Amino acid sequence: MIIIGVDYGDVRTGISVCDKTEMLASPVCVIEEKDAQTLAKKIKAICEERKAQMIVMGLPKNMDSSEGFRAQACREFAELLKTETGLDVAMRDERLTTVSAHNVLNVTDVRGIKRKKIVDEVAAVMILQEYLDYRKNNPTEVK
Repeated sequence: MIIIGVDYGDVRTGISVCDKTEMLASPVCVIEEKDAQTLAKKIKAICEERKAQMIVMGLPKNMDSSEGFRAQACREFAELLKTETGLDVAMRDERLTTVSAHNVLNVTDVRGIKRKKIVDEVAAVMILQEYLDYRKNNPTEVK
């Protein structure tokens, strides 16, 4: 199944995709868009182009597992995406994915403006890859 990963942000949203075998998440792009409706339409176009069958979106929880205003905004956008695309949208805990993305970019010595442009894309890859690994290790659970 082809799955699109989304790291939703106020200004930049990272997009990733996996192959049909669900083995590997790969970066697609970063969409710079503040308007949720327009962003949903752009993601829909990517889903159609890639023939996606599902979307996985990061859910930013607090370190104590509670959900704040940002998590609520993500849940609302996930509902908008579901309506716009007609695809199921799974929410995945994304705690520390941006920190991990920055760490990966440190190791690969990506700095400055280039880093700012791709950190959300790397985070989207991490969110989707975590979901793929979860599916592989928990085949009887469907989320």
